Amino acid sequence: MPKEPNTTRRQVLKTASKALSFALLLTEVDIAWGAKILGVRIWPSEDYTRITLESDAPLPITQQILTNPDRLVIDVQDLELNSTLKDLVAKVKPNDPYVSQIRVGQFQPNVVRLVFDLKEPIKPQLFTLEPVAEYRYRMVFDLYPTTPPDALMTLVKNSARKESALAKSNEELDLIAQFANKKDLPSKPSAPVAQAIPEMKEAPAPAKYKRLITIAIDAGHGGEDPGAIGSMGSQEKHVVLAIAKRLHAKIEDEVYMRPFLTRDGDYFVPLGKRVQKARSVQADLFVSIHADAFIERNAKGASVFALSQMGASSTMARWMANKENASDLIGGINIKTQDRQVANLLLDMSTTAQIKDSLQVGHSVLKKISGFAPLHKGSVEQASFAVLKAPDIPSILVETAFISNPQEESKLNDDGYQDRIAEAILQGIKEYFSKNPPVARRINS
Repeated sequence: MPKEPNTTRRQVLKTASKALSFALLLTEVDIAWGAKILGVRIWPSEDYTRITLESDAPLPITQQILTNPDRLVIDVQDLELNSTLKDLVAKVKPNDPYVSQIRVGQFQPNVVRLVFDLKEPIKPQLFTLEPVAEYRYRMVFDLYPTTPPDALMTLVKNSARKESALAKSNEELDLIAQFANKKDLPSKPSAPVAQAIPEMKEAPAPAKYKRLITIAIDAGHGGEDPGAIGSMGSQEKHVVLAIAKRLHAKIEDEVYMRPFLTRDGDYFVPLGKRVQKARSVQADLFVSIHADAFIERNAKGASVFALSQMGASSTMARWMANKENASDLIGGINIKTQDRQVANLLLDMSTTAQIKDSLQVGHSVLKKISGFAPLHKGSVEQASFAVLKAPDIPSILVETAFISNPQEESKLNDDGYQDRIAEAILQGIKEYFSKNPPVARRINS
């Protein structure tokens, strides 16, 4: 009996020791559960700058906007500063339109503070993306300017000289037509008319075009969304942007056309926003450029797609549409703040006339491509591609080759092949508009 107090004391100490060990274990588990930053990325563009923090768990944050000078302050809870997060500082580019620098520090023991020094006031959109494809959790900061750039005014300004030249040509041609319609046409035309006639003979094509034709060129994927990746590591987003820029340059050289790129760099544009951009510049045609990928590596050949109201024209077309329509999930859109107009465009607002015109231009482009490259299928295919759903703009999607095929991946990276594809698309566009001249001049065109 006298030993009982010591035994009790030992039991108490043993129990306390176990409790302490359990508490320490909980602390270790809690620390292990804290989010870890896996990657940081910045995607600057004129439209907006996107900053992405990828982590192995969701990141709880708070934000505040400060002025004089303009700053966005982000506090990330349950996070410790690591080397990956510190790399964000060096990723800011001098030509970023909206961010001058980023400062990162351990604000409190479990709070990391990020300060974005801004070049102008912005409207931030912050949202979290669930794991998808190769990505884990992503915290996205989209920094939009308070006054968005006016794409149409920029396009009009850049094409002012071409517009002026076309207007002068129209006046001369109208003058010629007036004299031609008069029975008493003088045997020797006046000086202005005499000067206009040789020009018309040398370049008859512009006589069919009373205004500039606007071609919206859409390079698929971009930014967070690499698109398909070939066996050599080629990313679709880079290949198609290179082809799109070649097509842009070629259209710029046409006296009666002007090009517009839905993206001109490596950043993500949601599918509905691409359509909205084309409509904002009053595009006469929308051409989306992609590079195929399929589960079978021997699949090959170029394809052209148009929208369908009646379902896909083949199993492959349906598979391709589903793959391309998943771009928004991978690229990352803020669903809660989707513009109502953009959201409505994703509904089936297509018209029979739009699809008919799309099939015509698609056939012309496919015919030109077949002159030098193999086709996956000899006719224009159809499926429900979200990016083709502009209700009032003929729209086609060109799959330039299969990047998943090693031989075609090599071609897609070849300057010569890229140039020939761009030239074929241009010639197909010209053939279509030679048979289908645009309607009367638009306001602000």
